[in-house]
Amino acid sequence: MTASVASTVTDYELSADLSELFVRATDDHAISLSAERLRVACKCAHCTRARIDERFPARFPGIAIVGITDLGYGLNIAFSDGHWRGIYPKSYLLDLASH
Repeated sequence: MTASVASTVTDYELSADLSELFVRATDDHAISLSAERLRVACKCAHCTRARIDERFPARFPGIAIVGITDLGYGLNIAFSDGHWRGIYPKSYLLDLASH
């Protein structure tokens, strides 16, 4: 019996215009996530509270990714609106791409 190994992120790259994050997984699957999709999907405490209080925007038109820090298990992504608290586990990035 062979154990199944879950796919994970092996590499990532930011588009030249800072609007897309390109991700490659261990199964050689390549995905693209827009900066807006990532910003809307942030699950940090600040964004979660804003959703509960019904003050979280539904869209972030024109948003850009201005920084990425690889934490090993996930990526800390900073956005052009000043938000930098979001940590996106690598498994979550792959999950976002499948929905």
